[in-house]
Amino acid sequence: MSKFTTADGIYLHYTDEGEGLPVLCLAGLTRNSSDFDYVAPHLDDVRLILMDYRGRGQSDWADPSTYTLPQEGQDALALLDHLGIEKAAILGTSRGGIIAMGLAAAVKERLLGVCLNDIGPDISEVGLDAIKAYLGRRPTFNTMDEATIQRARLMVGFEGVPESRWREEAEKHYIEKPDGLDINYDPKLREAVLEGSQNLNPDLWPFFDALDGLPLALLRGANSDLLTRETAAEMERRRPDMLSVEVQGRGHVPFLDEPESLLTIKAWLEEMR
Repeated sequence: MSKFTTADGIYLHYTDEGEGLPVLCLAGLTRNSSDFDYVAPHLDDVRLILMDYRGRGQSDWADPSTYTLPQEGQDALALLDHLGIEKAAILGTSRGGIIAMGLAAAVKERLLGVCLNDIGPDISEVGLDAIKAYLGRRPTFNTMDEATIQRARLMVGFEGVPESRWREEAEKHYIEKPDGLDINYDPKLREAVLEGSQNLNPDLWPFFDALDGLPLALLRGANSDLLTRETAAEMERRRPDMLSVEVQGRGHVPFLDEPESLLTIKAWLEEMR
């Protein structure tokens, strides 16, 4: 386990393993670097760098006003600087993909390529409403057994997922306390996102267009409630060279170890070698 200190004194957790093409993995809004546990064993000849955002996972909690996309982008760059990495590819899940697009607009010279996991420049209100319903709230279930059952029930659009995977998911995203389960991130993330100045659904098309010239891939859960087929189709129209796949039996977000996900990610990596 490694940590580095940001300019404002926050300790952020990261891991840095392997050798080869540097790939920085950025997780979803309430999630952490464990998002990439499923795909990591399948990625050869890469330097895999994982980071927990401030307020999530094993990183320090911070002033909730800093739980913003620009700050998280700055933290990602600070980690690359800390590791002495001039350029990296980014595999971004959901919010991580938005951060990647923002970095392309601001510091494109630091990027080798971007793979977007079920996120695009236009975000469905249906998916946003689903996020608002649970963001920052402690679960109503009390045990990992209950959490396993509930995740299988609540994760819309997922088909054919074994119970063992839902158990892994529960253990990644909840912590056990004497009085039941709790979320493993700062609950004040809710007020930072919903009550702060952040626009949950900004116009991100200029950020997407900033990816021009970079190797680009898109994974879309075929049953996603956040990234619509129409948005994915427009992304393909604007970037006909983009590697794109619909991951069957998956909603928001694919686990990344599905066969079609792995094929696309590996083809994307090959474009940068």
